Amino acid sequence: MRRVRKAIIPVAGMGTRFLPATKVLAKEMLPIIDKPTIQYIVEEAVNSGIEEILFITSPYKKNIEDHFDRSFELEKRLEKSNKLEQLEMVKDISNLASFYYLRQGEPLGTGHAVKLAKNFVGDEPFAILYGDDVVVSEVPCLKQLMQVYEKYDCNVLCAEELEDYLIPQKGIIEYEDIKSGKVKGLVEKPKLEEAPSKHGTLGRYILKPEIFAEIEKISMKNGEYLLTDALLTLMKKQDFYACKLNGKYYDVGNQIGYIKANVEFALSREDLASAMREYLSKLEI
Repeated sequence: MRRVRKAIIPVAGMGTRFLPATKVLAKEMLPIIDKPTIQYIVEEAVNSGIEEILFITSPYKKNIEDHFDRSFELEKRLEKSNKLEQLEMVKDISNLASFYYLRQGEPLGTGHAVKLAKNFVGDEPFAILYGDDVVVSEVPCLKQLMQVYEKYDCNVLCAEELEDYLIPQKGIIEYEDIKSGKVKGLVEKPKLEEAPSKHGTLGRYILKPEIFAEIEKISMKNGEYLLTDALLTLMKKQDFYACKLNGKYYDVGNQIGYIKANVEFALSREDLASAMREYLSKLEI
C-alpha cells in the first residue's frame, strides 16, 4: 500500500457569492480572523502528512500563489523593524509544503479540474480538499480519512451527519455496510423519505489513481464534468469507505457559514475570547 503524500486543492471558482469583495481577491483568501481560509486547509493537509500540493487555479487567483510564495520585501521590513515573531510566521507559510499551480482554462466542473492533475498524481493515491470546507478537529480531518485508507486500502469519502432539511440539498451516501462504513453508492439530492442514510459527503477525498480513467468516460452535465459521476463508476470496480467526520465543519463558501466561522474562531482564541464574549453579551438580539 502506497502512502498518501500528494493533495489537490481546486480553487478556480469565481466566488460570486462574496462579490464585490471577490472582484480582485480570491474567495479562498478571505480571512477567518487574521488567516486566509485556504491556509487553514493547507495546514490540515500538511498536518496529515501531505508533502506536495497542487492548486487547480485560474487567472483570477494569483494572490493565492503570492501568499504561499516568499515575500522578500516584507521579510526585510519585518526584520528591520525587529518584528521577529511576525517574520518567522511569514517565512513559515512558504515552507509548509511544495506548492504547484495549474490553471483550469475553462470552468468545466470538478471532474475536469481533477483530470488536470493526472500528471502531478502519477500512479499514487492522492487527496482532494475543497477550498470552501474548513474543519476544526483534534485529529486533522484528512488524517482521519488516511486512517481509513490505511485500514482498508481503499478509496475514502468524508461523511457528515446532516440535519433533515439539508438532505435534499446534498449528495447522500448509500451504505453496503454502515457499521464498517463500506459504501455502495451515492444518491444526489434525494427526497428526505427516499434518502438511503443521513450522511452527506464533505469536500475531502482520498482516491486511487484509477479515478482518472473513469473521469475520461463521464459526460458533461449542464456545462460541467462532475467528479461524482466518475466516483460512481469507480465504485463498481474498487472499494469505497466513508469516514464519519469527528470534528466541526464550517461551510465558508456562503456568507452565514463564513460569519459563523469568524465568530466561533474568535471565541476559541485566548487573545480574543473575552472581548468577543463581552461584545456578544451586549448585543440586542
